[in-house]
Amino acid sequence: MERSPFRWLLPIGVLALLVAAWHFIVTLNNLPPYVLPAPGAVLETLIRDRAVLFGSMLVTLETTALALLLAVAGGVGLALIFASARIVEFSLFPIAVILQVTPVIAVAPLMLIYMSTDSAVLLCAWIVAFFPVLSNTTLGLNSVDPNLRDLFRLAGASRWQTLALLRLPTALPYFLGGLRIAGGLALIGAVVGEIAAGSAGQGSGLAFRIVESAYRLNIPRLFAALLLISLAGILIYAVLSLLSWLALRRWHESEIGGPA
Repeated sequence: MERSPFRWLLPIGVLALLVAAWHFIVTLNNLPPYVLPAPGAVLETLIRDRAVLFGSMLVTLETTALALLLAVAGGVGLALIFASARIVEFSLFPIAVILQVTPVIAVAPLMLIYMSTDSAVLLCAWIVAFFPVLSNTTLGLNSVDPNLRDLFRLAGASRWQTLALLRLPTALPYFLGGLRIAGGLALIGAVVGEIAAGSAGQGSGLAFRIVESAYRLNIPRLFAALLLISLAGILIYAVLSLLSWLALRRWHESEIGGPA
């Protein structure tokens, strides 16, 4: 079914209503900026401090992108090993689960003791992004139609041919779904690591600016940094959604008809 080109108007309209409500609440109650700044004050701060804030945004995005690349390399590589040797999956998958369920905010201060600030933040982002890639890719590799697998076997396909022509294409939608999840989680992990580093007086990312602004009661800058983090998350999701659409649009039902 063809998707409407106006599907984005509704969420944009709802967002505009929320911003308008925010403005009227501040205006009617005459709230000072250190309690709740008006949207105009946040925008003014964003423009005035754009050099610092956008520089910090680039730092956060670089950390997120690197963590995501490392998560893809590690997650896909380990998933291929899991799919070819189930005993390895049974041995190592619980460790991956432990990494996923351990709260990053609890171990981030410990990482800052033994590692440099940049390495600790990168590790925080990688930890939370790694498991969705590993889990979804492993699920995809194990979700091959048994009839197609038997057909490849009857045709005399080698193990590598079966992997390249059957298992990897089957796993691609699962991998891309996990990648979209991992993109957001990598940003969250980077923010958590930067908050821990900022509490220790270190760092230069957006979350560090949030901690710094909170200590100085510069609430408009805090909101401006939060706005940029939200925009960074939207950008990451949009890029990964576009990648998924480009990869699947011609043959997979999840993306036929246009990007989500």
